[in-house]
Amino acid sequence: MFIDYVRLHITGGAGGNGCCSFRKEKYVPLGGPDGGDGGNGGDVFIVATSRLTTLMDLRYHNHWKGTRGVHGKGKNLHGRCGEAIEIAVPCGTLVRDFESGDVLCDLTDDGQRFLAVPGGKGGKGNTRFTTSTQRAPKFAEKGEPGEAKEFLLELKLIAEVGLVGLPNAGKSTLLAAISSAHPKVGDYPFTTLHPNLGMAMLPDHRTLSIADIPGIIEGAAEGKGLGLDFLRHIERTKVLVYLIDLGDPEPAETLATLQSELEQYEVSLADRPHLIVFNKADITENRERYAEELAPDFPNAFLISGATGEGAPELLEALWQTVEKVRSLEAAEAEAEPVIDREYTYESPFEIKRIPSGFRISGERVHRAVSMTDFENDEAVRHLQQVFTKMGLLKALKRMGAKQGQSIYIGDLEMEYEPD
Repeated sequence: MFIDYVRLHITGGAGGNGCCSFRKEKYVPLGGPDGGDGGNGGDVFIVATSRLTTLMDLRYHNHWKGTRGVHGKGKNLHGRCGEAIEIAVPCGTLVRDFESGDVLCDLTDDGQRFLAVPGGKGGKGNTRFTTSTQRAPKFAEKGEPGEAKEFLLELKLIAEVGLVGLPNAGKSTLLAAISSAHPKVGDYPFTTLHPNLGMAMLPDHRTLSIADIPGIIEGAAEGKGLGLDFLRHIERTKVLVYLIDLGDPEPAETLATLQSELEQYEVSLADRPHLIVFNKADITENRERYAEELAPDFPNAFLISGATGEGAPELLEALWQTVEKVRSLEAAEAEAEPVIDREYTYESPFEIKRIPSGFRISGERVHRAVSMTDFENDEAVRHLQQVFTKMGLLKALKRMGAKQGQSIYIGDLEMEYEPD
C-alpha cells in the first residue's frame, strides 16, 4: 500500500527529577547536600532513509514518545539521559506543522535528520542550590515534561525521470521493461493507482531513478481523476517523459493536454526538460503511422515498445545525457548562490496580558520554571519567586498595576500576586 500523507503526534521525553539528599557519614555531623541532577529526556528525530518508499509504517504507529531521563540520586549521582528516538521516513518527505501548515523541513538526502521535539531538561538536585546564605537547601527541581507537537508528513517521491501520460499509455509496462520495478500492468485505464519507483541500470554502472505517475486526464490540475493526489510527485523530477500511445487519434492534442495540466498545477513544470516518446511500436499499424504521419511533426521524438523493449536503450541513454545537463546546471547555480548571514532576533523571556480576572503570563522560560517546581515544598516555591524576581517579572507586574491578591495565570497554574 502506498501512503504519502501521515499525521504524527510526537512527545519529547520528560526530564528526570533532581534528588534532594544529604550526605551522611560517620563522625561528620554536617555533611551537606549531595542530591544529583536528573537526566535530560530523550530527543525525537525524523530521519530520511533510502530504504523506504512509503509512509505506510507510520500510518499504524503515529504516536511517538521520547524516553524519560533517569532521576538523580544521593552522593551526587546524576541520572542518565534518555536515549534519542529516530523515526524513519522516505527521502523526499516534507515535515509540516499540523496546525499552521508551515514547512519545517524537507528531508531529501539519505541520513538527513530533523529534531522534531527536544527532550525536557533534567531537574537540578539540591546540591545546585547551595549558597553562602542557604547552606542546606531542602528542595530539588522536578524534571521538565516533554513537549508535545503534531506534524503532517507529506511524501514527494525523489526521481530523476518522471513518466507522464494518459491512462493506459503504457507507462507501467515501460517502467517494468527498463528497471527492476514490478508495477501492476493491465489493459484497462487507471491500472496504476499509486506512483511506482524503479531504478534503471545503464552501462558503466550508471543508474537512473524513474517514477511512473498514475494517468493524467484533462482537469487533473483541478482534482479530476487521480490528479491532485499524485501530481506533486512530479515536482522533484529533473526530466519529464511525455509518453503517448501510437494508437491515440490526436497525439498533438494529447501532448498539449498533458503539458497544460502540468503547467496549471506548477508553472515551473512548463520549463522542465522533457522528451517525447511514442509507445507501442510493436503493432504494425502503429509503426506505419509513425513513419508516415508523426515523424515529420515530431523529429526529436523516440519510438519504443514497452512490451518488447525496442528503443529502450537509446531512450535511456538520451535520458542520462539530459539528466547530466540538469545536474551540471544545478551544481553551477548552487555555487553561485550568495551566503546569507544568520539573523539574530531578541525574544522576550515573558509576555504579560491583562485579563478580566487578573493577568496571564506566557513565555518558554516562565513555563519551564513553573513545570519544574515542586509546589508541595515551601522552599521550592520561594525559590521560584526568586527566579521571577531575577527575571524582572514581578517588577513588570507592578508597573502594570497588579494589586495584592490578584490572580496570576501561567499555563494551568493560578497564583496570587504578592508585591515585594
